[in-house]
Amino acid sequence: MIKLLLLLAALTTLPAHAETGFDSWLAAFRQDAAAQGISEATLDAALTGITPVERVVELDQRQPEFLQTFVDYLERRVTPDRVARGQALMAEHAVLLDAVERQYGVPKAVLLAFWGLETNYGATLGSHNIPVSLATLAYDGRRSAFFRSELLDALRIIDAGHISAADMTGSWAGAMGHMQFMPSTFRAYAVDGDGDARIDLWQSVPDAMNSAANYLSRAGWHAGEPVAIEVKPPPDFDWRRARIVNRLPVAAWTALGVKSADGTELPAAAGGSAIVLPQGWQGPAFMVFDNFGVVMRWNRSVNYALAVAQLAQQIAGGPGLTVQAVETDVLGTAQLQALQQALNELGFDAGAADGLLGPRTRTAIRQYQVMHQLPVDGYPSPTMLAHVEQTHAAAAAAGKLMPAPTFAEPADQP
Repeated sequence: MIKLLLLLAALTTLPAHAETGFDSWLAAFRQDAAAQGISEATLDAALTGITPVERVVELDQRQPEFLQTFVDYLERRVTPDRVARGQALMAEHAVLLDAVERQYGVPKAVLLAFWGLETNYGATLGSHNIPVSLATLAYDGRRSAFFRSELLDALRIIDAGHISAADMTGSWAGAMGHMQFMPSTFRAYAVDGDGDARIDLWQSVPDAMNSAANYLSRAGWHAGEPVAIEVKPPPDFDWRRARIVNRLPVAAWTALGVKSADGTELPAAAGGSAIVLPQGWQGPAFMVFDNFGVVMRWNRSVNYALAVAQLAQQIAGGPGLTVQAVETDVLGTAQLQALQQALNELGFDAGAADGLLGPRTRTAIRQYQVMHQLPVDGYPSPTMLAHVEQTHAAAAAAGKLMPAPTFAEPADQP
């Protein structure tokens, strides 16, 4: 009985012990924040009595079980309902959006595409308290310096009177308002669009639209140029040319036989353009322009940037995809790890076998495809995995595998 009571006592004190480290960290953080000029009133309102949120840590550390194909990604985000809602909102806010487009050069359909993808036009702003979430992530240790900096910026926003600590809500990772700005993005780019001397990205559509357009404009938006358009490469196209870093004038692609998917003339663009294959050579192909790079500054995902382009195009009355992927199955994380390990043992440097599709893995796939005279698209399809596994098995039987490498550097990021 005594042992049981001691065990129960130890278990009940675990949360308190766990919070002691956070309490010490928070006290030191408050001291630093006050030294940087943040008021005691703001610190009290935002940080008094808070504790780490376990769910936020879980969300930050989760790994996807499966990769998602581009077509699947697009179908989940660019839906008929979302297109129709975007068109209705474009009509409802026509005066505002026309004024924003005139000032910043960013098309209203593009702004609506961001709005639709980020929060479903304000329907899902997120309910996590931002200071608490950021404090949790700053303390947790993974990317702690980044989230500590974001927490300081969130407190500065509160201190400036834009919003109260209790009302500052958003995603678990700290993104806020209609356009999901991080606090540092808010402080750098958010503007007062309705003239009330406050910047309210949660309730004010004028503030949200002007802030998003200001961000894109200052990121280098090229007025009058597209983000991306679907194209049809010719049957004899050299797929090695389809890389985001291989930028050519539009006229050069035309000379190579690349045409728009809907048969219209390829648009003129001042800068270079590239061909990207988000689902391999058997899926849709896109020509991307300088504004694609601007969208990638907002979100470093090729799929996201292409979704912005597609949603904007359809809101403006344009067509959807004309080419669907031939191969619709997708690799799971464990399968991608197996592909990476097999490539490494065959002598192609795919980086750590971590299940993350980074540039080293794509390069290794391309090198393998060149050697085996396959279409060189760098895409980890199930067919590609089967081909590599067959080659790996033959090399193992012949005793020609290389020893598993040890990687000292961080894993590639997706």
